[in-house]
This record gives sequence, C-alpha cells and structure tokens, in this order.
Amino acid sequence: MSGNSIGKLFTVTSFGESHGPAIGCVVDGCPPGMALSEADLQVDLERRRPGKTRHTTQRREPDRVKILSGVFEGKTTGTPIGLLIENTDQRSRDYSNIMDRFRPGHADYTYYKKYGLRDYRGGGRSSARETAMRVAAGAIARKYLRERYGVRIRGYLKALGPIVAEALDWDEVENNPFFCPDAGKVAEMEAYMDALRKEGNSVGARINVVAEGVPPGWGEPIFSRLDADIAHAMMSINAAKGVEIGAGFESVIQKGTEHRDEITPEGFVGNNAGGILGGISSGQNIKVSVAFKATSSIRLSGRTVNLAGEPVDIVTTGRHDPCVGIRATPIAEAMLAIVLMDHALRHRAQNLDVTTDLPDIPPEAG
Repeated sequence: MSGNSIGKLFTVTSFGESHGPAIGCVVDGCPPGMALSEADLQVDLERRRPGKTRHTTQRREPDRVKILSGVFEGKTTGTPIGLLIENTDQRSRDYSNIMDRFRPGHADYTYYKKYGLRDYRGGGRSSARETAMRVAAGAIARKYLRERYGVRIRGYLKALGPIVAEALDWDEVENNPFFCPDAGKVAEMEAYMDALRKEGNSVGARINVVAEGVPPGWGEPIFSRLDADIAHAMMSINAAKGVEIGAGFESVIQKGTEHRDEITPEGFVGNNAGGILGGISSGQNIKVSVAFKATSSIRLSGRTVNLAGEPVDIVTTGRHDPCVGIRATPIAEAMLAIVLMDHALRHRAQNLDVTTDLPDIPPEAG
C-alpha cells in the first residue's frame, strides 16, 4: 500500500490498523541534538485520547507512546525516530454483523474495490485510530519549531454543527471537552451532543488552526506551495471535507480592495491571505480552517449492499464519535506542524544564506 508517508526532508510514515496489536510511525529527518522524551509527546496524545468524556467514543485507550529509536541519552540523534502505541481496547466483535456489507459514507466499498479485501474491524487502516501517530509525530515537529524558530501552533473548534463559537479566548480552549474558545457556547454544545447521542445520529465540525511566529520565506513554488502542502496534509485527515487558508471561500465575495491586505511600514493591513503569498509564508500568522463531515458510523438504519451486491440494511454498533471534529483539534495542529517543519528544513537547505536589505513587515495587529 502506497501513500503512507508525508514530507520531503522531515518525513512521517505511519503503519498499523485500528484493531491490530499496535499502531506506529517512523519520523525521519529530525535534526540531532534536540531534547526529546516520551513525556514530550504524551501531552498532545492525551488531548486527542478517546474515552475522556461522554461526548466522544468510549473506546478506552491509554495511548502511551514508546520511543523505539532515534533518541540517545535524551536527545535526538538525527536517525529515524520509531514510535509505537499499543492497542489495548479493541472490540472486534462489534463489527461481526457488518463483515459482509459496506457502511455508506465509509471507505469499506472503496478499499474492497481497490484491494480485493478489507479489514472490517473498525475500518482497519482507514480508521481515525491512525491519527494518534500523526499527533505523536507532530509533537516532535512543534517542539523543534518552538525551540528553534519560536513558532507557536494552536487550534480550536470554531463550529460544532450549527453552534458557532463567537468569542476567541485561547485560555478557554483547554478548559472544556470541545476545545471551544467561547465559554458561553459550551453548555449549548453539551446539550446538543446529549440530544444527538440520544437520537443516535452524528454531526460535523469546523476546526481552526493558527501558526504564529512563522518567518517569511517558507514554501516552494510551484507545486510545493506552502498552502498547497498544508491543504494536502489537512485533507489527509479522516473525515476532512474542506480546507480554507485565510479568508478561504469568503474570498469569492470580497473585492480586490478588501482582500489584498495592503502593506505599510507599520505592518500588513489585514490577513485575508492567511499568512501565505504565492505559496510562501509572509511572516503573518498562518490561518487554516478545516471542515469535518459527520461520521457515518451511527445506529440509525441505512441502506447499502452486501458482498453479493444485494440490497440490505445496516446499523453500526460499537463505540464511535458522534462528532469526530471534537477530537480533531490536536490532529490538525499536528499536521500543520509536520508541514511547517518540513518546509523549515527545506528552506534552510537552499536559502540559509539569503539576506535582503528590506526589513520584515510586521504582521497585522490582533
């Protein structure tokens, strides 16, 4: 199976299935000499971990990561970093009733048509379980970016179904199970999710991610534009159906005078570009928004076909996220960190000695 790696100089290759013995990844290209421990990675894994609240899947996985290689005496060696997380709470029996039929809205049908077989236990390789390794790998990238360049990557839930966060209080994001930055919306979200679970249905979400402190110059034209690689990374996340950079689709209704982010010696006037111009970082905050669809693993009966192509009904039992976007914030942060880390190293390799007389333009205020 191809397509399991991302990056050119900082690469991440993941492996494993939802109901296999373990999931893991190999991170290659991390520079030597950075202090790194399993505790550094565990912080973000804990933020993503399932089973913490009633609003997410009740699969109970501790998600304890092990560093198998690439670290000696507490520091990275420059060699491949092997990471492993054991699966400890699989309940494959929950999927025995769908082994001969395809869940609509899932990858069951497409995997079967591509490979001639599929792992029906929780989706196998297509399960969101795989994203735990992205979070672990992303923690390495964001640690290096923070310590070497002062880059800070943060995300939050902008919308849970019809409920939209209006305030942006970064201190509130980690105080509730939704990563919601608007304390005034949390109770409404909890009530909405309780009703949704009772109904047996699911809903989508919108996640915003921001990278602050990215210097100008990262990104490579034409096909390795920074925004193109970010979009590629975000769309690789399970259930992602849309990505916006900066103003995104709002650009359609903006006039040129509104969208162009005028430049003054004191700084940019606005950031509709999302911190990227011509595929290259401008020094402004990089702003990304990702839309996640509602999961199709629901207990409400739906129509599908079986292995013989015959019409049948299907009900998905087991433990599933009624809104996959609730746990997507640390995943989206990780993917942005991986892309920025890769481009930081690529920029350093070709353009380390490039200097200009023009001072950096300050980012927009706020």
